[in-house]
Amino acid sequence: MMKKSVSTQATHRSNPSRWKEIVAKYQKPSIPRSAWQLSNTLLPYAGVWCAIYFVSAISWWLAVPLVVLGAGLLVRTFIISHDCGHGSFFKSRRANDAWGFVTGVLTFTPYYHWRWEHSIHHATSGDLDGRGTGDVWTLTVQEYLEASRWKRFAYRLARNPFVLFVLAPLFVFVIKHRFPSKGAGARERRSVLWTNLAMAGVAVAGSYAFGFWAYLAVQLSIILISGSVGIWLFYVQHQFEGVYWERRESWDYTAAALEGSSFYKLPKVLQWFSGSIGFHHLHHLSPRIPNYHLEKCHEADPMFQRVKQITLFSSLKSFTFRLWDEKRRKLVGYSHLRKLRREQRALMSDPTRRLARELN
Repeated sequence: MMKKSVSTQATHRSNPSRWKEIVAKYQKPSIPRSAWQLSNTLLPYAGVWCAIYFVSAISWWLAVPLVVLGAGLLVRTFIISHDCGHGSFFKSRRANDAWGFVTGVLTFTPYYHWRWEHSIHHATSGDLDGRGTGDVWTLTVQEYLEASRWKRFAYRLARNPFVLFVLAPLFVFVIKHRFPSKGAGARERRSVLWTNLAMAGVAVAGSYAFGFWAYLAVQLSIILISGSVGIWLFYVQHQFEGVYWERRESWDYTAAALEGSSFYKLPKVLQWFSGSIGFHHLHHLSPRIPNYHLEKCHEADPMFQRVKQITLFSSLKSFTFRLWDEKRRKLVGYSHLRKLRREQRALMSDPTRRLARELN
């Protein structure tokens, strides 16, 4: 793994202009395609809410599949907002910001504030010294072993699948996004305020149409499902077998993109709902590529196709990853800690081995 990573980085550094020339062809937004994507996402999403309104008069059970469909469309809506934040969805910055705000309101995400935090994520992805903003909390093995009992408990709780994929989506989108983060600028803070006000307006209209409790149940169900899917996608895009992590002095942008972000090959229907975000290696390599050009860019050069492919089935292994082992340069589970403790006990009970280790 180490030899492969070093050789790959050396190739990237020796000819960095090669990939830049390739991706430049796909960085140009298409107004017709952007408009069509807005139409085939937001109009069906509005249609889902209308359908829920009518079927609820018959039975709320009929609304369940519509809620799931609405959640899928909201994931796609988030990708549009995401692309607007990168300035890749439209040529016009005003259009990106306007539609980014609208889709941000629908996804409970303050556009400018999220854009600021997400830019930090892109600048520090795969950087062990840059963790903490816009990423999933990840400790190294050594950091975990040196942490207090309370911090270890909090970490295990945060990485628990039920917390991470069920409770965390509601917390992040319903509560956390309602308040600006420490260090946010004036525009980012205003973004939170205006998003909250717009969401309140939508909630009043929805409550008038459905009734407060019915609207709340439908809206939170859609947010929960779409948020869970979104956090899973984000998680598996940076927590997979063979992922790249380096200390800042050795960190390389291209390697962090192509080796630190996954190529999550999804069935076509899921690729459509997720806005092709599975081509995450290319997105991190060039965030200015609109989501509808990512697949073509991936197919444009063997260099991109050599990136390790993750499937729905193989991605399930990511559930077992908990910590980054700097010595072995890979993600490990908690069982690895038990192995380390056994080795430590064996070492302490054998003076010869202990002395040899100290000499090394």
